[in-house]
Amino acid sequence: MKKTGFLLLLISAFSFAQTTSLEQKINSIVNGKNATVGVSVLSIENDFNYNKNGEKKLPMQSVFKFHISSAVLDLVDKGKLSLDQKVLIKKSDLLDDTWSPMREKYPAGNVELPLSEIIDFTVAQSDNNGCDILLRLIGGTSTVQKFMNSKGVKNFQIKFNEEEMHKGWNVQYENFSTTNSIVDVLKKFYQGKLLSKKSTAYLMKVMLGTKTGANKLVEQLPKNTPVAHKTGSSGKNKEGLTGAENDMGIVTLPNGKHYAIAVFVSNSTETEAVNCKIISDLSKVVWDDFNK
Repeated sequence: MKKTGFLLLLISAFSFAQTTSLEQKINSIVNGKNATVGVSVLSIENDFNYNKNGEKKLPMQSVFKFHISSAVLDLVDKGKLSLDQKVLIKKSDLLDDTWSPMREKYPAGNVELPLSEIIDFTVAQSDNNGCDILLRLIGGTSTVQKFMNSKGVKNFQIKFNEEEMHKGWNVQYENFSTTNSIVDVLKKFYQGKLLSKKSTAYLMKVMLGTKTGANKLVEQLPKNTPVAHKTGSSGKNKEGLTGAENDMGIVTLPNGKHYAIAVFVSNSTETEAVNCKIISDLSKVVWDDFNK
């Protein structure tokens, strides 16, 4: 056997052993849980990938704010919008009974905010009102869908905004993605295949400043590990069902390399604490696997 063939065989055997080991650890976390758990991991710098239920179409909830903000920044790249342009926020834009740090800061509305601040509210703080303001600005969810389609993003669908999702429990299932699709779009994003270099750096910085989900992907990672992520959560309905408890992001390793990870916990009757612990535990075993 030639040296190159032998080397490829060794690499293949190592990759198989790594995947098998990770599979066992992940199964030990999700087995016995009354939930559908989708998890996908994709190395940015090489071809390593792993998924469990990675092709299941699961509700995104606020994870879709990454896709929305990307569509907004695409229009910035095209010169149709600018980050410093002012957007009038009316009192009627600040709906009650929804998560909105923006409303808490500007309760009376009638204020002009730069587009960059609205994006920061929407992504880093998962502001629902900010999300719908961005969607109105770019022409609705169809603009986001068309942009993602144009970039070859598969198994992703967005039809409804936050206000519409709040009107019916089942609406969230129409805004879906697979976790495989999520890590694929994150890799495209990091590699500059989604947005310009400037917009990529900007959105990475916003996601690195995410303030939600401290008990999810980042919880058990070493302090100050860079994680550019976006969370999503449905809460529970009257029957005690959680539609979605999600987190996804790009993790920077100590050696400077990166991996994309997405964990979606769907249709769960477990407690919120258990759902978040699933995400946290899965994140930790993936981190450990990359840092052997």
